[in-house]
Amino acid sequence: MAEGSDLEKTEQPTGRRIEQAREKGQVPHSRELSSFLTLIVAASAFWLLGGWFAERSMNLMRKGLSFDPVFAREPQLAMSRLGDLGFDALISFSPLVLALIVAALIPPFVLNAWVFSTKALTPSLSRMNPIAGIGRMFSWNSLMELAKAVLKAGLIGGVAVLLIWREWQDIFGLLAQPLESGLATTGRLLTFTFLILVATMSIIVAADVPFQIWQYYDRLKMTKDEVKQEMKEMDGDPMVKGRIRSLQRQAARRRMMAAVPEADVIVTNPTHYAVALSYKAGMSAPKVLAKGMGVLAQKIRELGEEHGVPLLEAPPLARALYRHTEVDDLIPGALYAAVAEVLAYVYQLNQWKETGGNLPAPPRNVDVPPEFAVPEVA
Repeated sequence: MAEGSDLEKTEQPTGRRIEQAREKGQVPHSRELSSFLTLIVAASAFWLLGGWFAERSMNLMRKGLSFDPVFAREPQLAMSRLGDLGFDALISFSPLVLALIVAALIPPFVLNAWVFSTKALTPSLSRMNPIAGIGRMFSWNSLMELAKAVLKAGLIGGVAVLLIWREWQDIFGLLAQPLESGLATTGRLLTFTFLILVATMSIIVAADVPFQIWQYYDRLKMTKDEVKQEMKEMDGDPMVKGRIRSLQRQAARRRMMAAVPEADVIVTNPTHYAVALSYKAGMSAPKVLAKGMGVLAQKIRELGEEHGVPLLEAPPLARALYRHTEVDDLIPGALYAAVAEVLAYVYQLNQWKETGGNLPAPPRNVDVPPEFAVPEVA
């Protein structure tokens, strides 16, 4: 039972799953909303600009049906005349075209489905598979679309029949009316019929938009295993992350060991800790080049001895530097005095190597502030 439940898509889609679907061009869409807005916008354009459309259309018809003997004698001018008529028609109906373009762009914003993706246009052989095509024809989604189309046709058709039944006397009465009053009656009937049908479509849209959104997110639902796998991919495989951290530590350790020969002094515990310090003119404070504990501390000492870097046993200072600093950090201000004492000894030692004389005595009992004191490792 547990295994079966893990394979059921019971989990809501994650943000990453939704984003991946959007990248593929998979977004919620409602044909009913698009049709509804197209009708509304087209009707509004005709209502606001109907007189202008009628006037421009009549002018186009007069211009197109007028006879000019010049065109009869020179047929090559017919194409230019046809182009002029086409341009005039484009200018005349451009407001309607622009309004319909706006109507086509509104639904994606309403459904938060505005996305540009070329993956949906990429050719795929799976779409040409006839067996898969037959499966899609009889899928649950296709059956739902068929049922929705039948209900829509039945609802709109039923409303249309009721309207015709209600207005049949006025419809047949048009045969006996004069032209002007007949046109006025026809306009009133068409306007009334359109408003009723649009109101009917609004009911369909109000039901279809939530259904399309629910169906979209339902198709993107995930199994528990998919959610776990996605979380693992986002967080990273623990083994891979551990390997990366290990490689990063190794690279940092190599860089650190390469800097040891440049140190001015190595402060030791003497066996548990080793911290390599450097101080050059112009630096605001001494800098930690390397630090280590146990085997790493031993390698730092050996590398320092190999390159002639002075070693100084100062256990409290070594422990404090190891605990309270990081590689490439400047030492804390509270340790300036202790480190200055060490660097003064290093300076005296370098002078002794150059000029000879009495060997300087290393500092004893280099003290550190109580707040920086670290207990000695047993």
